[in-house]
Amino acid sequence: MYVDLLYAYNEIYKMKKHDILIRFGSKIKQLRIEKGWSQEELAYKADFHRTYIGMIERAERNISLRNIGKLAQTFNLKIEHLFKDI
Repeated sequence: MYVDLLYAYNEIYKMKKHDILIRFGSKIKQLRIEKGWSQEELAYKADFHRTYIGMIERAERNISLRNIGKLAQTFNLKIEHLFKDI
């Protein structure tokens, strides 16, 4: 019983943790599209590998604070704007 509860809690935690990655990735994609940039263009401007942007947008990477700062700078936004409404 305890093991089942622990497993359920861990699964819920993983889902919630992953949810923020999905919402953040969607925000990055939205901002990129608003600028009319391809993933490759954004990667070039932010000094990332071209596949990294796609992995962020698909919530496959847990992006670091340093890289969040680079994205904000690339979009000419404050960091907090990247988290607005997510």
